[in-house]
Amino acid sequence: MNLIVAVDNNWAIGCKGGLLVRIPGDHKAFRQETAGKVVVLGRKTLQTFPQGMPLADRTNIILSANPSYRVKGAVVVHSKEELLEELKKYREEDIYIIGGESVYRMMLPYCQTAHVTKIDHIYEADAYFPNLDESEEWEITADSEEQTYFDIAYSFIKYERKKRKA
Repeated sequence: MNLIVAVDNNWAIGCKGGLLVRIPGDHKAFRQETAGKVVVLGRKTLQTFPQGMPLADRTNIILSANPSYRVKGAVVVHSKEELLEELKKYREEDIYIIGGESVYRMMLPYCQTAHVTKIDHIYEADAYFPNLDESEEWEITADSEEQTYFDIAYSFIKYERKKRKA
């Protein structure tokens, strides 16, 4: 299973229910990576999308504790157990966890690959992703050239969970 996230220098991912910054190159990479795949997200993350609608060209699985919550064009699950059962229908390499903070934290133990856009800036934030650089379980396996969007520098980093020694 994969996850995809954009973080600042403090591993912040959001503020007041929104993204820290919108970078077209990051959005393009996100679209390319997840097109035709399965995306898993929470209800609050869905509300930040255009018109609060599921992403096109993907299977959207929304996690919401509200048992009556429904979303046209998406699968809605109501617990971690229900989510894990639903995900058995798909190939692990086709599943991408896309947020928000609580969904990332809940699903991180199940992920093998993390696609992280690192933004070289510190933003005001109230939502964070676990710092993979401080984790002994993760290692960087790919790193892009630094990109810039106006005065914002960023790069695409691929982390993979280290194989456990037998």
